Amino acid sequence: MARKPINSGRNRRVVRTSGKPHIEIIVNCASRESRIAVLENDVLMEYRCEREERVVGSIFKGIVQNVLPGMDAAFVDIGLERNAFLYVADILPDEATDNSPASIKRSELRRRKIKELIKPGQELMVQVTKGPRGTKGARVTTRIALPGRYVVLMPEGNHVGISRKIEDRSERDRLRRLGDRILPNGFGLIMRTECEGRTEAELRNDVQFLQQLWSQVLTSAKRQRAPACVHRDQTLLYRTIRDTFGDDIDKMVIDDPEEYEKVHLVARMVSPALRDRIFLYDRETPIYDHYGIEKDIDRLLQHKVWLKSGGYLVIDETEALTSIDINTGKQVGSTSLSDTILKTNLEAADEVCRQLRLRDMGGMIVIDFIDMEDAKDRKRILDHFTAKLAHDRARTRIGKISSLGLLEITRKRTGESVTETITDVCPTCSGRGRIVSQETVALWIERDMRRMLGESGDAFLVECHPAVIETLIGADGENVEDLEHELNRGIFLRANFDLTFEEYTISPASIEQLDREYMGYRRAQVLEVNVRRSSLEASKKVVGWTDSGYYIELLDGVDHIGHRVKVCLQDIRRSFAVADVILAGTPAGTRR
Repeated sequence: MARKPINSGRNRRVVRTSGKPHIEIIVNCASRESRIAVLENDVLMEYRCEREERVVGSIFKGIVQNVLPGMDAAFVDIGLERNAFLYVADILPDEATDNSPASIKRSELRRRKIKELIKPGQELMVQVTKGPRGTKGARVTTRIALPGRYVVLMPEGNHVGISRKIEDRSERDRLRRLGDRILPNGFGLIMRTECEGRTEAELRNDVQFLQQLWSQVLTSAKRQRAPACVHRDQTLLYRTIRDTFGDDIDKMVIDDPEEYEKVHLVARMVSPALRDRIFLYDRETPIYDHYGIEKDIDRLLQHKVWLKSGGYLVIDETEALTSIDINTGKQVGSTSLSDTILKTNLEAADEVCRQLRLRDMGGMIVIDFIDMEDAKDRKRILDHFTAKLAHDRARTRIGKISSLGLLEITRKRTGESVTETITDVCPTCSGRGRIVSQETVALWIERDMRRMLGESGDAFLVECHPAVIETLIGADGENVEDLEHELNRGIFLRANFDLTFEEYTISPASIEQLDREYMGYRRAQVLEVNVRRSSLEASKKVVGWTDSGYYIELLDGVDHIGHRVKVCLQDIRRSFAVADVILAGTPAGTRR
């Protein structure tokens, strides 16, 4: 396939007469992270990143562990760290199809007794609807739903539903007739917003593809023993093609040739007419630097968001709810206090809607607008906010602005927000604040090294926090070795115990120079190290640190954690070594 590069420069704006925004999807693919940004008229409106396999949407064969009548719920072992939560209303009834969920009201489903529906030890096929968050496990349902490009196929259902966002009555009637014709026996069907204006052949092909997928899920479930994952939901990039890449998208730009080819193949199946809007980014400047996205992502970590007028938002995310406080800040206005407050609240309403999408905040959200005495002003703010929120693809419910200026809304949550994804709970303040995760800092360092490839030298010396060193090295040194191969540079990693999580230095140099200054080690050499448990969450390894910050994996160091010991080097690399403990010593002190 001939690859289509993006046109040169940033002057790529399409002239529009309809007033609709120019929307672009910018995709950055790396070995350990995929990032997708949605720009509307060059403004970053949505950002998603994926660093590990997604849980939401995946289907598991689980085992019921506990049934709690007092909570009308059960806990199901699906093979994750914590058991999943299954509510009584999310359990499909066993009755005949005339008693299927389509004909049972939600209130009736809640009145059923869970002890009569499931029992401990029973195997269930469940789908994750909300990912694990904080101390809570995933939430699951037995109502399996397989989303396609135009429809959602529901095994065990028997009805046709139409997306609420399709408002034209004649189009809804047409789609309902089509749905009745293409509905397979024993299945339910939901017509998605994207099916508006589509032909019967397009919808039927989508249904047939999902039927084949369900057959594969059933086959996988028969082969595997519970608990097990029988169907893993698609990657972030595939879901973006399936759910977001529609007629309203002007361009998708991807910086990875292999993913570019895959996206073309997927687009050929789900939206052939849109293939001409997919472009390959093949320049030396990192794609997110070229589009100015990296600076906006850095602002995601900020507690305070400034408005152009001088006002600002203060955003606090907690496990229970998210609060957004609006302040006039530096704005002093020019006419009257009420006019200044109204203008600040209108501007803030726009930015709040953007931040909701950008940070992917969910659950209960309380917005504290500046107090407005005039009821007409409160109504104007509410109408303006509601109109702006209509562009949000997530399901939302909006209350009314109280006399105190408080507005309560709910936004559908399926997992962690973006800020929760790219940060960790601060170990110093035990959760009262957040810091960037060691994985995030490691990825920052990797991206900075890519930016420095044009500088002289064939190696990099990186000094950073010891926990970040461990992340950069990875399991058995795989990460740093893959990075050396990708960048075609030697990489020397050294811990600096005086640096914070976010601080690091990268120095380009020659391998010969760094070998001479930092590799004064030889096989069978004896060293003294301070022994610590690995900072990687899933790792059980024990690490020895030399005074100069050299990482040494200890093969038998569990009994020596917290002490300074002598070790014998067995294997030596630029960034790490492997050694045996030969003599225990004194306590290692407070150095980490």
